Amino acid sequence: MILYNLLKDYQAAGHLIRVGLVGAGQMGEGLVCQMEMMHGMRAFAIADVVPGRAAEVFRSANVPQEQVVATDDVGLATQAIADGKRVATTEASLLSKIANLDIVVEATGIAEVGAKIALDCILARKHVLQMNVETDATVGYILRQMASATNVVYTLTAGDEPGAAMELFDFAQSLSFEVICVGKGKNNPLDRVATPDSLAAKAQKQMMNPKMLTSFVDGTKTMVEMTSLGNAIGFVPDIRGMHGPSVTPQTLTDVYVPSSHGGVLNQTQTVEYGLGVAPGVFIIFTTDHPKIVRDLQYLSMGNGPYWALYRPYHLTSLETPISIARAVLKQETTLATDIPPVAETITMAKRDLKAGESLDTLGGYTIYGMIERADTARRERLLPLGLAPGSILRRDVSQGAAITYDDVELDESLTIVHLRRLQDQMLYA
Repeated sequence: MILYNLLKDYQAAGHLIRVGLVGAGQMGEGLVCQMEMMHGMRAFAIADVVPGRAAEVFRSANVPQEQVVATDDVGLATQAIADGKRVATTEASLLSKIANLDIVVEATGIAEVGAKIALDCILARKHVLQMNVETDATVGYILRQMASATNVVYTLTAGDEPGAAMELFDFAQSLSFEVICVGKGKNNPLDRVATPDSLAAKAQKQMMNPKMLTSFVDGTKTMVEMTSLGNAIGFVPDIRGMHGPSVTPQTLTDVYVPSSHGGVLNQTQTVEYGLGVAPGVFIIFTTDHPKIVRDLQYLSMGNGPYWALYRPYHLTSLETPISIARAVLKQETTLATDIPPVAETITMAKRDLKAGESLDTLGGYTIYGMIERADTARRERLLPLGLAPGSILRRDVSQGAAITYDDVELDESLTIVHLRRLQDQMLYA
């Protein structure tokens, strides 16, 4: 049965998928508005740290004000949802405790919050949709293992580049094509030293959070996205930070192929990004079967021996309801790490840093992310990016240098630090 009919029948039978959302920013608001137009699901609880923001998003989605109950009390929230009303709260931890929510979407973009919310919801046996790739790139493997052990779904989302690229990868792999490279476009020219201050005017013009825009421009977002995708499918970065060349849809098969065939790759089964194909995603594949080669040529896919599948768009949170429906109604995963991670987003110094300084958040002033092979990161004790915020430097680090575990005092109170230690013990002890 197609998903539309499944959702329509689910609602006709008197049911709705009851969604909780943590983080009511640009992505969260789009998700809530999209669900309000659909069959079979609604946002029943929204948590945002900014007072009034959750209620504002319900208004944006045309939910009548009298249907929204503002409360931080779990009993009142549970009863409100039982009565068919919506809950607006400033307490993110509340959502894991509300028994009548089916799934919680984490959309804050803050690695520590994403780890804590996901863990709490898994322990409460709720499905988790992780829009927070910053968390997933750091502790996605152990969260997935815990979710599987409790018989709930932990998944990333359709609509974000990793999920969109995964659709192409699954299509090609299912047909037994040999996939050479999987990648995404990058919107903004790369500026590793960009800060919220240097991008303030541009962020205001685009109605974006300056830190979010900074994480795009300095490359961090691309690095964590490709880390999560690489870990899900077992593909590594070809070099630290990936190549990131300028390409067009027409030149994909000239660029993302082995160097022996004129491309940039030193190996196959890699993740990559490129300037000039945003907001699209792509895969490069090959086959040596003569008949299949002739068919691909006949179908105007090119002469080979490499071919590209290119999707020129991704609809971000507007596609997230697809993953929600699949997780709750079909127990299906869009993207998750079920194998030992092969990639890591490591922490780099955005400027010269001094001993005693505290590392700030992603998209901030002190650090940016770079993708690296997981075995290299482990051997060189490179600090995973998701563990960096709040860490204190033990010694000076030069601009552009990789920060190691030995360079910092971690904040041992953080959930993400505990989860990462458990993950490493599971994998390497």
